[in-house]
Amino acid sequence: MHDGHAARQVVDIITGSWQSQALYAAVALEIPDHIAAGHTTDTALATATGSGPDGITRLMRLLLAMGVFDRSPEHGYALTPVSEVLRADNDASMRDMIQLYGEEFHTAWGAVVPAVRTGSSGFEHALGTSIHAYLANAPGAGAKFQRAMNAGNVFFPDVLDAFDFSRCTTVMDVAGGSGQFLSMVLRAHPHLHGVLLDLPHMIPVAHAHLDAAVGPDRYEAVEGDIFASVPEGADAYLLSRVLQDWDDDRSVTLLSNIRKALPEDGRLLVVERVIPEEGAPELLPLLYDLHLLMAAGGRGRTLDGYRDVLTAAGLRLESVHPLALETTLLVAAAA
Repeated sequence: MHDGHAARQVVDIITGSWQSQALYAAVALEIPDHIAAGHTTDTALATATGSGPDGITRLMRLLLAMGVFDRSPEHGYALTPVSEVLRADNDASMRDMIQLYGEEFHTAWGAVVPAVRTGSSGFEHALGTSIHAYLANAPGAGAKFQRAMNAGNVFFPDVLDAFDFSRCTTVMDVAGGSGQFLSMVLRAHPHLHGVLLDLPHMIPVAHAHLDAAVGPDRYEAVEGDIFASVPEGADAYLLSRVLQDWDDDRSVTLLSNIRKALPEDGRLLVVERVIPEEGAPELLPLLYDLHLLMAAGGRGRTLDGYRDVLTAAGLRLESVHPLALETTLLVAAAA
Protein backbone atom coordinates (compact mmCIF):
# COMPACT_ATOMS: atom_id res chain seq x y z
CA MET A 1 0.00 0.00 0.00
CA HIS A 2 1.29 3.48 -0.87
CA ASP A 3 2.08 5.56 2.22
CA GLY A 4 1.04 9.12 1.39
CA HIS A 5 2.46 10.53 4.60
CA ALA A 6 5.87 8.98 3.99
CA ALA A 7 5.85 10.22 0.40
CA ARG A 8 5.05 13.76 1.57
CA GLN A 9 7.92 13.60 4.08
CA VAL A 10 10.30 12.56 1.31
CA VAL A 11 9.12 15.36 -0.98
CA ASP A 12 9.40 17.96 1.82
CA ILE A 13 12.94 16.83 2.56
CA ILE A 14 14.23 16.73 -1.01
CA THR A 15 12.76 20.13 -1.86
CA GLY A 16 14.27 21.79 1.20
CA SER A 17 17.32 22.90 -0.77
CA TRP A 18 15.01 24.62 -3.27
CA GLN A 19 13.77 26.90 -0.50
CA SER A 20 17.30 27.76 0.58
CA GLN A 21 18.29 28.52 -3.01
CA ALA A 22 15.20 30.70 -3.48
CA LEU A 23 16.31 32.65 -0.42
CA TYR A 24 19.79 32.89 -1.91
CA ALA A 25 18.32 34.23 -5.14
CA ALA A 26 16.49 36.94 -3.19
CA VAL A 27 19.77 38.04 -1.62
CA ALA A 28 21.85 37.76 -4.79
CA LEU A 29 19.27 39.90 -6.63
CA GLU A 30 19.15 42.33 -3.66
CA ILE A 31 15.35 42.08 -3.58
CA PRO A 32 15.00 43.13 0.10
CA ASP A 33 17.00 46.30 -0.63
CA HIS A 34 14.96 47.06 -3.73
CA ILE A 35 11.67 46.66 -1.84
CA ALA A 36 13.00 48.92 0.92
CA ALA A 37 13.77 51.48 -1.81
CA GLY A 38 10.16 51.41 -3.03
CA HIS A 39 10.25 48.83 -5.82
CA THR A 40 7.23 46.89 -4.59
CA THR A 41 5.71 45.32 -7.72
CA ASP A 42 6.83 42.48 -9.97
CA THR A 43 7.44 44.90 -12.82
CA ALA A 44 9.47 47.28 -10.67
CA LEU A 45 11.53 44.42 -9.17
CA ALA A 46 12.17 42.95 -12.61
CA THR A 47 13.53 46.30 -13.80
CA ALA A 48 15.57 46.90 -10.64
CA THR A 49 17.14 43.43 -10.69
CA GLY A 50 17.61 43.19 -14.46
CA SER A 51 15.39 40.10 -14.52
CA GLY A 52 12.50 38.85 -16.58
CA PRO A 53 9.09 39.62 -15.03
CA ASP A 54 7.95 36.00 -15.26
CA GLY A 55 10.90 34.71 -13.25
CA ILE A 56 10.48 37.42 -10.62
CA THR A 57 6.75 36.70 -10.31
CA ARG A 58 7.38 33.00 -9.74
CA LEU A 59 10.26 33.57 -7.31
CA MET A 60 8.28 36.10 -5.28
CA ARG A 61 5.25 33.82 -5.18
CA LEU A 62 7.36 31.15 -3.47
CA LEU A 63 9.07 33.62 -1.14
CA LEU A 64 5.68 34.96 -0.08
CA ALA A 65 4.53 31.45 0.79
CA MET A 66 7.75 30.93 2.75
CA GLY A 67 7.08 34.08 4.82
CA VAL A 68 10.14 35.93 3.53
CA PHE A 69 8.02 38.79 2.18
CA ASP A 70 4.48 40.08 2.62
CA ARG A 71 2.17 41.79 0.14
CA SER A 72 -0.93 43.95 0.24
CA PRO A 73 -3.20 45.01 -2.66
CA GLU A 74 -2.61 48.69 -1.90
CA HIS A 75 1.15 48.82 -1.34
CA GLY A 76 2.58 45.76 -3.07
CA TYR A 77 5.45 43.79 -1.60
CA ALA A 78 6.63 44.55 1.93
CA LEU A 79 9.45 43.34 4.15
CA THR A 80 8.94 40.90 7.03
CA PRO A 81 11.26 40.30 10.00
CA VAL A 82 12.95 37.62 7.86
CA SER A 83 13.67 39.88 4.90
CA GLU A 84 14.69 42.76 7.19
CA VAL A 85 17.76 40.74 8.21
CA LEU A 86 18.59 40.21 4.54
CA ARG A 87 19.10 43.92 3.84
CA ALA A 88 22.63 45.14 3.17
CA ASP A 89 22.24 48.16 5.49
CA ASN A 90 21.11 46.11 8.49
CA ASP A 91 23.87 45.78 11.12
CA ALA A 92 22.55 42.29 11.88
CA SER A 93 22.31 41.32 8.21
CA MET A 94 22.62 37.63 7.33
CA ARG A 95 23.08 38.24 3.60
CA ASP A 96 26.78 37.23 3.56
CA MET A 97 25.92 33.98 5.32
CA ILE A 98 23.22 33.24 2.75
CA GLN A 99 25.55 34.02 -0.14
CA LEU A 100 28.26 31.70 1.21
CA TYR A 101 25.75 28.92 1.79
CA GLY A 102 24.12 29.49 -1.58
CA GLU A 103 27.37 29.53 -3.54
CA GLU A 104 30.48 27.75 -2.18
CA PHE A 105 28.73 25.55 0.38
CA HIS A 106 25.94 24.65 -2.05
CA THR A 107 28.61 23.49 -4.49
CA ALA A 108 30.38 21.52 -1.76
CA TRP A 109 27.17 19.70 -0.85
CA GLY A 110 26.93 18.55 -4.46
CA ALA A 111 29.83 16.23 -3.59
CA VAL A 112 28.05 14.67 -0.61
CA VAL A 113 28.35 11.09 -1.92
CA PRO A 114 32.14 11.06 -2.48
CA ALA A 115 32.60 12.96 0.79
CA VAL A 116 30.62 10.37 2.75
CA ARG A 117 32.35 7.49 0.97
CA THR A 118 35.85 8.80 1.64
CA GLY A 119 35.29 10.75 4.85
CA SER A 120 37.02 13.74 3.28
CA SER A 121 35.93 17.27 2.46
CA GLY A 122 33.10 17.74 -0.02
CA PHE A 123 34.47 21.22 -0.66
CA GLU A 124 37.75 19.72 -1.84
CA HIS A 125 35.99 17.15 -4.02
CA ALA A 126 33.84 19.84 -5.64
CA LEU A 127 36.21 22.80 -5.91
CA GLY A 128 39.59 21.08 -6.09
CA THR A 129 41.08 22.83 -3.06
CA SER A 130 40.64 22.83 0.71
CA ILE A 131 38.44 25.49 2.25
CA HIS A 132 41.42 26.79 4.24
CA ALA A 133 43.50 27.30 1.07
CA TYR A 134 40.51 28.82 -0.69
CA LEU A 135 39.89 31.34 2.09
CA ALA A 136 43.57 32.26 2.24
CA ASN A 137 44.07 32.68 -1.51
CA ALA A 138 40.80 33.59 -3.24
CA PRO A 139 40.42 37.40 -3.36
CA GLY A 140 37.99 38.59 -0.70
CA ALA A 141 37.07 35.03 0.33
CA GLY A 142 38.44 35.26 3.89
CA ALA A 143 36.55 38.48 4.64
CA LYS A 144 33.37 37.10 3.07
CA PHE A 145 33.64 33.94 5.18
CA GLN A 146 34.10 35.95 8.36
CA ARG A 147 31.11 38.15 7.58
CA ALA A 148 29.08 34.99 7.00
CA MET A 149 30.25 33.48 10.28
CA ASN A 150 29.48 36.71 12.11
CA ALA A 151 25.93 36.68 10.76
CA GLY A 152 25.28 33.39 12.54
CA ASN A 153 26.81 34.43 15.85
CA VAL A 154 23.56 35.32 17.62
CA PHE A 155 24.56 33.03 20.49
CA PHE A 156 27.61 35.12 21.47
CA PRO A 157 25.72 37.35 23.97
CA ASP A 158 24.61 34.23 25.87
CA VAL A 159 28.26 33.59 26.76
CA LEU A 160 28.29 36.81 28.81
CA ASP A 161 25.49 35.40 30.97
CA ALA A 162 27.09 31.97 31.27
CA PHE A 163 30.64 32.98 32.27
CA ASP A 164 31.88 35.59 34.73
CA PHE A 165 34.64 37.62 33.08
CA SER A 166 34.92 40.06 36.00
CA ARG A 167 37.86 38.21 37.56
CA CYS A 168 39.81 38.19 34.28
CA THR A 169 42.27 40.81 33.09
CA THR A 170 43.27 39.57 29.62
CA VAL A 171 41.22 37.49 27.18
CA MET A 172 42.72 35.82 24.10
CA ASP A 173 40.56 34.78 21.14
CA VAL A 174 42.36 31.86 19.48
CA ALA A 175 41.73 31.74 15.71
CA GLY A 176 39.50 34.72 16.40
CA GLY A 177 38.81 35.72 12.80
CA SER A 178 37.40 39.23 12.53
CA GLY A 179 37.28 39.63 16.31
CA GLN A 180 33.51 39.88 16.73
CA PHE A 181 33.46 37.52 19.74
CA LEU A 182 36.40 39.31 21.36
CA SER A 183 34.91 42.76 20.77
CA MET A 184 31.62 41.72 22.35
CA VAL A 185 33.43 40.55 25.49
CA LEU A 186 35.57 43.70 25.62
CA ARG A 187 32.58 46.02 25.23
CA ALA A 188 30.75 44.25 28.04
CA HIS A 189 33.80 44.40 30.35
CA PRO A 190 35.72 47.68 29.95
CA HIS A 191 38.46 46.53 32.35
CA LEU A 192 39.58 43.74 30.01
CA HIS A 193 42.43 43.78 27.51
CA GLY A 194 42.05 41.57 24.43
CA VAL A 195 44.42 39.58 22.26
CA LEU A 196 43.38 38.10 18.91
CA LEU A 197 45.46 35.29 17.43
CA ASP A 198 45.03 34.21 13.80
CA LEU A 199 46.79 33.67 10.49
CA PRO A 200 48.36 36.68 8.71
CA HIS A 201 45.60 37.11 6.11
CA MET A 202 43.00 37.60 8.87
CA ILE A 203 44.88 40.25 10.86
CA PRO A 204 43.84 43.23 8.65
CA VAL A 205 40.20 42.07 8.89
CA ALA A 206 40.49 41.89 12.68
CA HIS A 207 42.12 45.32 12.91
CA ALA A 208 39.34 46.88 10.84
CA HIS A 209 36.62 45.46 13.08
CA LEU A 210 38.30 45.85 16.48
CA ASP A 211 39.53 49.41 15.85
CA ALA A 212 35.95 50.45 15.10
CA ALA A 213 34.34 48.33 17.82
CA VAL A 214 36.58 48.93 20.85
CA GLY A 215 39.47 51.15 19.76
CA PRO A 216 43.13 50.29 19.11
CA ASP A 217 44.18 50.67 22.75
CA ARG A 218 41.97 47.82 24.02
CA TYR A 219 43.55 44.95 22.12
CA GLU A 220 46.43 43.58 20.08
CA ALA A 221 46.22 41.29 17.04
CA VAL A 222 48.95 38.67 16.79
CA GLU A 223 49.92 36.52 13.81
CA GLY A 224 50.56 32.87 14.56
CA ASP A 225 50.04 29.21 13.77
CA ILE A 226 47.77 27.80 16.47
CA PHE A 227 49.09 24.29 15.83
CA ALA A 228 52.66 25.42 16.54
CA SER A 229 52.09 27.44 19.72
CA VAL A 230 49.67 29.70 21.55
CA PRO A 231 51.06 32.74 23.42
CA GLU A 232 50.90 33.00 27.19
CA GLY A 233 49.59 36.07 28.97
CA ALA A 234 45.83 35.60 29.15
CA ASP A 235 43.72 34.23 31.97
CA ALA A 236 40.80 33.34 29.70
CA TYR A 237 41.13 31.78 26.23
CA LEU A 238 38.27 31.75 23.71
CA LEU A 239 37.93 29.01 21.10
CA SER A 240 34.76 29.47 19.07
CA ARG A 241 33.84 26.92 16.40
CA VAL A 242 37.44 25.92 15.73
CA LEU A 243 37.67 22.34 16.97
CA GLN A 244 34.81 21.41 14.64
CA ASP A 245 37.12 21.88 11.66
CA TRP A 246 39.76 19.39 12.79
CA ASP A 247 40.16 15.71 13.60
CA ASP A 248 40.96 14.51 17.11
CA ASP A 249 44.75 14.52 16.67
CA ARG A 250 44.88 18.10 15.43
CA SER A 251 42.37 19.19 18.06
CA VAL A 252 44.48 17.66 20.84
CA THR A 253 47.56 19.43 19.44
CA LEU A 254 45.77 22.77 19.52
CA LEU A 255 44.28 22.19 22.97
CA SER A 256 47.68 21.10 24.30
CA ASN A 257 49.18 24.37 23.06
CA ILE A 258 46.45 26.27 24.90
CA ARG A 259 47.03 24.16 28.02
CA LYS A 260 50.74 25.12 27.98
CA ALA A 261 49.78 28.80 27.89
CA LEU A 262 46.89 28.56 30.36
CA PRO A 263 47.61 29.64 33.95
CA GLU A 264 46.56 27.20 36.65
CA ASP A 265 43.59 29.38 37.59
CA GLY A 266 42.74 30.25 33.97
CA ARG A 267 39.82 29.01 31.91
CA LEU A 268 39.27 27.92 28.31
CA LEU A 269 35.87 28.72 26.78
CA VAL A 270 34.95 26.42 23.91
CA VAL A 271 31.86 27.29 21.81
CA GLU A 272 30.62 24.44 19.61
CA ARG A 273 27.49 22.55 18.66
CA VAL A 274 27.39 19.30 20.62
CA ILE A 275 25.86 16.23 18.98
CA PRO A 276 22.91 15.23 21.20
CA GLU A 277 22.06 11.79 22.45
CA GLU A 278 20.10 9.63 20.02
CA GLY A 279 16.43 10.52 20.07
CA ALA A 280 16.97 14.08 21.36
CA PRO A 281 14.98 16.76 19.50
CA GLU A 282 17.96 18.93 18.50
CA LEU A 283 18.51 18.77 14.74
CA LEU A 284 20.91 21.64 14.04
CA PRO A 285 23.97 19.92 15.55
CA LEU A 286 23.35 16.89 13.33
CA LEU A 287 22.90 19.06 10.23
CA TYR A 288 26.07 20.99 10.97
CA ASP A 289 27.99 17.80 11.71
CA LEU A 290 27.45 16.61 8.14
CA HIS A 291 27.92 20.15 6.80
CA LEU A 292 31.36 20.23 8.46
CA LEU A 293 32.31 17.16 6.44
CA MET A 294 31.14 18.93 3.28
CA ALA A 295 32.89 22.22 4.10
CA ALA A 296 36.20 21.33 5.71
CA GLY A 297 36.34 17.62 6.36
CA GLY A 298 35.55 18.52 9.99
CA ARG A 299 33.19 16.97 12.47
CA GLY A 300 30.89 17.62 15.37
CA ARG A 301 31.36 15.72 18.62
CA THR A 302 29.26 14.38 21.43
CA LEU A 303 29.83 15.76 24.91
CA ASP A 304 31.98 12.72 25.66
CA GLY A 305 33.91 13.37 22.45
CA TYR A 306 34.76 16.91 23.54
CA ARG A 307 35.59 15.67 27.03
CA ASP A 308 38.00 13.11 25.52
CA VAL A 309 40.01 15.63 23.47
CA LEU A 310 40.12 18.05 26.41
CA THR A 311 41.32 15.30 28.74
CA ALA A 312 43.99 14.17 26.24
CA ALA A 313 45.33 17.74 26.26
CA GLY A 314 45.55 17.97 30.06
CA LEU A 315 42.29 19.85 30.54
CA ARG A 316 39.11 18.95 32.40
CA LEU A 317 35.58 19.87 31.44
CA GLU A 318 34.31 22.03 34.28
CA SER A 319 30.84 23.14 33.16
CA VAL A 320 28.43 23.01 30.22
CA HIS A 321 26.05 25.84 29.28
CA PRO A 322 23.38 25.81 26.55
CA LEU A 323 23.38 28.80 24.18
CA ALA A 324 21.06 29.98 21.41
CA LEU A 325 20.70 28.07 18.12
CA GLU A 326 21.46 24.74 19.81
CA THR A 327 25.03 25.85 20.53
CA THR A 328 26.94 25.02 23.71
CA LEU A 329 29.59 26.69 25.86
CA LEU A 330 32.11 24.26 27.37
CA VAL A 331 34.26 25.73 30.15
CA ALA A 332 37.51 23.88 30.75
CA ALA A 333 40.26 24.24 33.36
CA ALA A 334 43.70 22.73 33.88
CA ALA A 335 43.40 19.09 34.94
